[in-house]
Amino acid sequence: MLNNSHFYNRTIRKIVVAFGSMFNDIQLIRYSKDGLTAHEITKVPLNYGAKEKYLVRINSDPTLTKSIATTVPRMSFDMEGLAYDSSRKQQTTLQNFAFGSSKMKTQYAPVPYNFDFSLSIYVRNTEDGTQILEQILPFFTPDFTVTVDFIKEMDQLYDMPIMLNSVSSQVDYEGDFMNTRLIIWNLEFTAKAYIWPPVVSPSSNKGLILQANTNLYTDSTNLDAQKVFVDYANGKSGYFTTGEDIGVINKDTTGKVLYFSNTGAGQLVVTDLSQRLEVGDKLVGLYSNSRYTIKTVDNSPTKAVAIVIIPKPAGANVDKAYGFEEIFTEWPDTL
Repeated sequence: MLNNSHFYNRTIRKIVVAFGSMFNDIQLIRYSKDGLTAHEITKVPLNYGAKEKYLVRINSDPTLTKSIATTVPRMSFDMEGLAYDSSRKQQTTLQNFAFGSSKMKTQYAPVPYNFDFSLSIYVRNTEDGTQILEQILPFFTPDFTVTVDFIKEMDQLYDMPIMLNSVSSQVDYEGDFMNTRLIIWNLEFTAKAYIWPPVVSPSSNKGLILQANTNLYTDSTNLDAQKVFVDYANGKSGYFTTGEDIGVINKDTTGKVLYFSNTGAGQLVVTDLSQRLEVGDKLVGLYSNSRYTIKTVDNSPTKAVAIVIIPKPAGANVDKAYGFEEIFTEWPDTL
């Protein structure tokens, strides 16, 4: 679909299995008349299928010899439907990441869905039904959380809350009221789960990021720093000293020398400006008394700080402990 290659995460299958696994170890114990001695222990069978299907199986008797008591107690469960849950929607562009085979796997955030399940308990005696119910109901308050490894290759576990919505009972009779009855308890649940999109193949990745570079600039309107080029070949008069105050002849503009190249390029960086410098401005150093005329003004941003982050050791991966080396370089070295 949508030009994507085939994928199958078995999400719905895992949700059904996780739900059924909660009820596959229930036991029914019948006691003596004094209620103290256990003389019969039965593990209650659990099957997947609609309630109507199991009612037919329980009540059918092709040989006319099978009693209903030989087929109960038992339980069955069924997934009755699913619906999109907008209240749990995450940002569509959010991605999960996992490391494997020196490549980074990615997968977009899952889509939230509510899955409706029904659980039916079939018993002959009222006591049997209440005994099974008491092994289930105390754990739902009103929800019980199951942790599921939905996407194994992403190495992430998810908690799936399962809510108990309702409990009801009904009594069916075979023939007239002199025959054996069948008591059915119906429990309705909602599992708040997700359906996952495909995992991006590692072959489509370009590998791990082993170095992060960050450059900070001051823009052309920022008075903190401005880069200009003076007419160094003509009218040279002394050298500006780093840190000295400068002014503009016949203007109220003032600033401080941050960097002066002292070469034919005539590169000058001025900070703490009262206003922007312009082509033709005649600069004078208040300490060195050096004088230069601005030939051009650099309109591009002035680099202020360069930050390089490198993992240590260089061959580190997510399975081992590692740190980072941070290298900070500030002007004027980065100009």
